[in-house]
Amino acid sequence: MEMRTIILTQGPYGERIARNIEARAPSDWTITEIALSRALPLLIDEPEEFLPEAIPEAELVVACGESPGAAQLIIDVVELSGAHAVISPIDNSAWMQQGLANQIKRELAAKGITAVFPKPFCSLTESCYNYGRSIQQYNDQYISEFAQHFGMPGVKIGVNPETRTVEHVEVTRSSACGSAYNVAERLVGMSVDEASYKAGLVLHHFPCLCSMNKEWIDDRLYDTIMHVSGYIMNEIVLEQVKAYQSPTPYMTTGEYLE
Repeated sequence: MEMRTIILTQGPYGERIARNIEARAPSDWTITEIALSRALPLLIDEPEEFLPEAIPEAELVVACGESPGAAQLIIDVVELSGAHAVISPIDNSAWMQQGLANQIKRELAAKGITAVFPKPFCSLTESCYNYGRSIQQYNDQYISEFAQHFGMPGVKIGVNPETRTVEHVEVTRSSACGSAYNVAERLVGMSVDEASYKAGLVLHHFPCLCSMNKEWIDDRLYDTIMHVSGYIMNEIVLEQVKAYQSPTPYMTTGEYLE
């Protein structure tokens, strides 16, 4: 499906995402990066002062700003580009607080535009986003098209059944930042018993740019967004290798007696 996408960046976080999407997007996508000033004010009264004079038409806006000021420009970019959908990941809540996300979502919904705020970005799939008990469903063809290629990592792992080690890893869906490829490379040769819990650590060493500040991820999980990205990767790898893992050792009652 042909799709014109605008990526808003403001620094290294968004720039990495833009470079990865540009390199790995389908050939019929058109990617335009709009680099915002790193020194945006906290409150923006005149958006045109901080946006380029010409903004191309687009179906999708991927907002990867690094400040509340950048978040305030999303609606203006949507209106100027005629976009039908928005992806605004929350990888750092200092850049996009939930109240502001809710406000943007309501204003865009009133215009018939779908907006999703995956927390973290690597929780996005073709139909939902977020983690644990905070998962939310959505229905939008443009976001789903994007999520077929970028979002929650997809991997296909080949295991040597005799040595129970990872022989090869194919990335079937990239994380937006490209970390899935780094994980895939470093898992090769690892035992299946350690791969399912070391995958998240490998992802963090990319390095992951998610926040390390603790917050409520859902109504039960108080943790960092960076850790959640690691949990997601661990769960993906575990699903692929669990059939080859060593059985969990159990002690019988008799083993407790001398």
